[in-house]
Formats: sequence, structure tokens, C-alpha cells
Amino acid sequence: MSRVSDLIDAYKAELSLTWKDNVSGGERVWMLVYPPDLERQMRHALPSMELATTQAGRGWVVLDVTDDFGRWLSSHRHAEAFYEEPSDLTQSILDQFETTLVGRIREALRLAPANAVVALVGIGSIFPFLRASSVIKSVDSAVTGRLLVLFPGLHDPETHSFRLLDARDGFNYRARVLDPQKDLA
Repeated sequence: MSRVSDLIDAYKAELSLTWKDNVSGGERVWMLVYPPDLERQMRHALPSMELATTQAGRGWVVLDVTDDFGRWLSSHRHAEAFYEEPSDLTQSILDQFETTLVGRIREALRLAPANAVVALVGIGSIFPFLRASSVIKSVDSAVTGRLLVLFPGLHDPETHSFRLLDARDGFNYRARVLDPQKDLA
């Protein structure tokens, strides 16, 4: 089987479990971690994941944030200046983008049915502008069903830390990791 098939099978296995309602928002987040070079294949697998989700009696919502930074930046009143001098994108300006992105994700979570899986796609596109850990922690309290984060990067099971695009120092987070390897053990 391919790595993508293994990841989809791990997702299906998680879907088959009973959802507990008395868990924190952070425990309602599922991290589907895969090597960054599988990003296109994982996006191609979204219809299979949707089918598995609906067959399990759950709702399915895809939230793709891939283009959010570009749209936000192009609509900023100082966009032309940022294009000419990218170093002018200070942390306070990037914090504005984070507020906008977090608001968009929280709104999608609010509108999703309580039994739905909201698939967050394109989280890698926020690198190097924002930290995925900050965005995920800022939205986890709004998760009523499950938030499935398609996460191109690494997960270290010993420290339970994640590294987006294998780049920055890892962040420790309490999300459930969907790992096909643990099913093989």
C-alpha cells in the first residue's frame, strides 16, 4: 500500500471510534501528519476522505487556507510597499494576518455541524509568516466536532512535538495524531 493509502486508513480507523463529547477542544483536533512531498497526493485524496466521513455518518467541511496570506496581503493598504520591501512585514503586521486567519477558521468551525469533521488544508502556506501552533491553539476552543489538520511535516512520538515543513523547532500539542504506524504495531 502507498503511504497516502495508509494515512487514509488511519483516518478511517479514527472515524470508526466513538466520539466523546466531554473532551477539550485540543483533544478534538486530529493531526494527519505526512511528509511535505505528499501534499498534492493528500489533496487529491480529499474526496476519498469525504466519502469515508459521510459513510461514518459525519459531516464534512473543507477549509483551504492556502491562498489566505496572498489575498490578505494584496488587500492590505500598504501592499505595494510590502512587495517592494518584504522586510517591512513586521511582526505586528503579521499579527493582523493571524487575527484574520484565526477569525476565518473560527467562523468555519462555528458554522459546521456539531458532528462534522472540518478538514483544514493548506496550513503549510502560512510558513514562515505564522506559527501553526499559535493558529491551532487559537481555534481549538471553537471545535465542536473534529478539526482535521492536514499537516505537512514531522511528528516526534517521544516528545509529542510537531514540525511544520520540517523547519522550525517543534511545538508540543495535545492533538490526536493519526498515525498508520501505530496500527501496525
